[in-house]
Amino acid sequence: MALFNEGSRQWQDRFDTRRLADRIDERLVTDRIDDSDRAFIEQRDMLFLSTADAQGQPQCSYKGGDPGFVRVLDARTIAFPSYDGNGMFLSLGNVAVNPHVGLLLIDFDGRRRLRLNGIASVSVEDELLSSYPGAQAVIRVEVTEVFPNCPRYIHRLVHAEASPFVPREGCETPTPEWKRRSWSHDVLAADDPARDAALLDVDD
Repeated sequence: MALFNEGSRQWQDRFDTRRLADRIDERLVTDRIDDSDRAFIEQRDMLFLSTADAQGQPQCSYKGGDPGFVRVLDARTIAFPSYDGNGMFLSLGNVAVNPHVGLLLIDFDGRRRLRLNGIASVSVEDELLSSYPGAQAVIRVEVTEVFPNCPRYIHRLVHAEASPFVPREGCETPTPEWKRRSWSHDVLAADDPARDAALLDVDD
């Protein structure tokens, strides 16, 4: 699969970076996850997932969890959970009709980032599902390209606190505020714990 399209080449020629782009493609882009990449990936607690529907309309989604929620299964495969969200299933819906995805993983403290492109699949029967407390499905990505990204514009951010909403073994996951509002409460999924009438707040 060619990394550069005609549009990429036009911009490379406009700014005289075709030689640089080809050198990066030659030296840094691979279809394998090496040991350094594995360590970096499995230390992350968030990623950005880009998908597109059958017509090419894009979506970009933030996925968060505890460090290690993204697992490197082998040199060509990663997996991560799909947790309860807003019920729109934009990313998973796109994968169902167009499995090509892009992922961006960033270390804001160490100022490093990594891109992964690949072919995604989603399963509610994946053997890993039971190892992710609270997960609705497991997303696997067969990697086609792995490459680092220039880190110069990464802001140094301090990791202050992990989200209390990440499902964890032996912990009750709190109910998000928006599920307690009258506009959403009556249309929640039938098995959503937030349907408990005691959790309903009255909108201002």
